[in-house]
Amino acid sequence: MTATATTTSIVQFDYDRPLWRRVLATREFAIIGLLAAVILVASFAVDGFAQPLTYNYLILDVAPILFIALPMTLVMTTGEIDLSVGSMAGLASVTTGALVQSGAPFEVAAIIALAVGVVGGAFNGYLVTVVGLPSLAVTIGTLALFRGIAVGVLGTTAVTEFPEFWTALAKAKLSGTPIPWIVVPFLVLLVAFVVLYHFTPFGRGIFAVGLSADAAKFSGVNVGRTKFVVFVLAGAVAALAGIFYTLRYGSARGDNATGLELQVIAAVVLGGVSVFGGRGKIHGVIAAVLLIGALSSALRLSGVTSDIINIITGGLLIISVVGASLFAWAKRRRSALSPARAAASSAS
Repeated sequence: MTATATTTSIVQFDYDRPLWRRVLATREFAIIGLLAAVILVASFAVDGFAQPLTYNYLILDVAPILFIALPMTLVMTTGEIDLSVGSMAGLASVTTGALVQSGAPFEVAAIIALAVGVVGGAFNGYLVTVVGLPSLAVTIGTLALFRGIAVGVLGTTAVTEFPEFWTALAKAKLSGTPIPWIVVPFLVLLVAFVVLYHFTPFGRGIFAVGLSADAAKFSGVNVGRTKFVVFVLAGAVAALAGIFYTLRYGSARGDNATGLELQVIAAVVLGGVSVFGGRGKIHGVIAAVLLIGALSSALRLSGVTSDIINIITGGLLIISVVGASLFAWAKRRRSALSPARAAASSAS
């Protein structure tokens, strides 16, 4: 009863405030504002930033992160985590390359690579939901497993012979714009995930599971199935990102997309998804991915080394997490003091 009441109060809290505060006074809107500020400052202060070519490469660079951040948002909202998405992207890359090298059509190789992603995600989901293992431990293990298989298949060699049509399409621009063509499939996926996450009973179940799995179960949510589905989605989209990664660089290697999972998780947390589950908005995550990409691009053009960029990005992430925790503590403190103040004023 207590868990259900707590869940209900948390879910309804935002609707107690005026609409303008729910829209503007949010962490997601702050990230969007910071993104706009970084782009504006970099456009005037960094030579070469405000160029169509820079924006083109910026989008190409963050495209795999944008793709994987969509299902990762769902996974982390349930209170779980998937650290294997980077190695799954690498495994999908190797699968595609090995099959093309053996004579299979690229289209067939890509479909099989996507199937590998689905199987890998289902394997993670099975271990978490059926066996009952913690997702952190499971996906650390599968991170090593998938990467080990990828390196074992190709060794230190790389497959570089892919159909020119597909490699050109991966880097092609929309006619008359600096925007890469990859934005089109991303927008299709974005719409699908926004609808699933924010406007369906399944999406509401994701939030309920993250707030309280026990309360969600008593409310009729199939907790195991919900978590299993989001892990499958994470595996499938990670494989899709791995295929794009392969075509963009024209190379399938066992170490492709190494460390990608950390960039994805950093962007998702920075975008407002709670590390404890139950809270998140996709537009905040997308803004955070673009913010990290724009900041990294501006710093590189300014001659800052990658190590310093990683330090700045990590510091920004820590500040966002600590700031969110302090803000939540302040709200709880204010809510706890309000009844006492009301009682004191009525007594006086």
